[in-house]
Amino acid sequence: MYRTHTCGELTINNKDQIVTLAGWVQTVRKFGAITFVDLRDRYGITQLLFGENLNKQLDEQPLGREFVLQATGVVNERSNKNKNILTGEIEINVTEFKILNKSAVPPFTIQNNTDGGDDLRMKYRYLDLRRNIIKQNLQLRYAVNRSARNYLHEQGFMDIETPFLIKSTPEGARDFVVPSRMNAGEFYALPQSPQTFKQLLMVSGYDRYYQIVKCFRDEDLRADRQPEFTQIDCEMAFVEQEDILQMFEGLIKRIFKDVKGIDYSESVERMSWEDAMWNYGNDKPDIRFEMKISNLKVQNQNYFEPFAETEFGVFKNAETIVAICVPNAAEYSRKQTDELIEWVKRPQIGMAGLAFVKLNNDGTIKSSFDKFFNEGQLKELASFCNAKTNDLILILAGREERTRKAMSELRLEMAKRLGLRKDDEYKLLWVLDFPLFEYDEEFNRWVARHHPFTSPKPQDIETMINNNPVIEVAEKYLDHPYSKIKANAYDIVLNGNEIGGGSVRIYQRELQEKMFAALGMSKEEAQHKFGFLLGAFEYGAPPHGGIAFGFDRLCAILGGSESIRDFIAFPKNNSGRDVMLDAPSTIDEKQLEELNINITKRN
Repeated sequence: MYRTHTCGELTINNKDQIVTLAGWVQTVRKFGAITFVDLRDRYGITQLLFGENLNKQLDEQPLGREFVLQATGVVNERSNKNKNILTGEIEINVTEFKILNKSAVPPFTIQNNTDGGDDLRMKYRYLDLRRNIIKQNLQLRYAVNRSARNYLHEQGFMDIETPFLIKSTPEGARDFVVPSRMNAGEFYALPQSPQTFKQLLMVSGYDRYYQIVKCFRDEDLRADRQPEFTQIDCEMAFVEQEDILQMFEGLIKRIFKDVKGIDYSESVERMSWEDAMWNYGNDKPDIRFEMKISNLKVQNQNYFEPFAETEFGVFKNAETIVAICVPNAAEYSRKQTDELIEWVKRPQIGMAGLAFVKLNNDGTIKSSFDKFFNEGQLKELASFCNAKTNDLILILAGREERTRKAMSELRLEMAKRLGLRKDDEYKLLWVLDFPLFEYDEEFNRWVARHHPFTSPKPQDIETMINNNPVIEVAEKYLDHPYSKIKANAYDIVLNGNEIGGGSVRIYQRELQEKMFAALGMSKEEAQHKFGFLLGAFEYGAPPHGGIAFGFDRLCAILGGSESIRDFIAFPKNNSGRDVMLDAPSTIDEKQLEELNINITKRN
């Protein structure tokens, strides 16, 4: 055998045993007549001691970094113990060794603090995966996977696979398409999710389904997106929204317990979509800290009356004015407030400027717009924003959507600067009562906020069935009954990140056809794209609903990282390329001929 033990399991209890280890050479340190080697495998590191007799052999067969080495020897107690590793009390006094394979000099150091950049490490990902920090990430990913499977199995769910080669029905993100050789001119698509299949499984009587499954979306990428990603995909029959919330709240709490040792015993807070947007400026608020948004003026409607009479052009001409109260930040210097002004002016934030009010410790109040407001009005503003002594009020003004989004980002930035967003603190939140539809003014039609299989709230079903979705004057869409319909949908948020979302589904053909019509689909188009689902609804479809968790994102949050790539064994870069495989790539002419495809270059 190549080894009797791993490099991570020997302790002082193994003293005087003869053992054989195998792994990769991490470091080589020569001290006169003796040499120390750190040998590494997936399980840890063990120090090897090569005495004077073997040193001569090492001169003839020198070891290098990442050589694959087999070594046999006696477990000894170390004189200089290393308390930072599990094997730090012992070393192996080597009696014989064998180089199993040599290694070229690695392009970067294979240590936690590596000198390799992202592109270089992605090109040599098989080497990057040897680093301990990456191994820990993949171990955490496996622990989350195992915990989820155990919980769902205990709750009576079946793991059922669904196809990867399906029909293209793009809604939202673009499909990846796959040409069919046997059906010339026709294409499969890779699934953006198993949505319709899990609904069909409910129709088939498999009332508790789950899958930890790959999904594919051809969309622009960023740190928390990949063209292929993993979901914990779940569906249940004969349930209402409350049943689903309770079940999957339990799943996340179980993962916290198994993976992080956290007993999340408190009930998960619930918040409507409207409250999230009104108080936090986004639909996935981080509620580990307060700092809610104060709405001073919204779409030209004044909530703080002194702004109605002001001659201060920034406030007078703004469609929307919002503020946050930053606790214990009144001592910010002029340099610090100027830096914040430049921060909100960045293109990704897009604001023209930032106003502020300081409630100083000495009882005075100072603002960046003193010229236009007296002390009484500033105190009234402070009271409106629930500000206290030593607080700093930050104010943004402009167009509604941009201003609210910018304040949401500023709120998170200030919390980060004040140390209020801690990686080891977790706060869950359910966001409920989303709008069922959004209106696309460019194409003058409704679009589904989630997906076209989401059911309206029970009290809104008649509104949807009994009204025509067509809007004659685009500017009047807010007056249309469809703008008031709420979705029977829910998102679960962790520390300001959406980690899962789902809904109670439509399960009657009439209502599903009404939804397709509202989205601008003709009966013929709906039948062509989703005839299989509409047909299934005629054969006793049960009430059902479910949820899908972003598995990669959940792992990243639990691992304290902003990038899901750190928790995927072989990720793509920001351009959607696998730089290790050099994919995507061209294919040869013979393959193109077999697929009946001609490549034409755009001008």
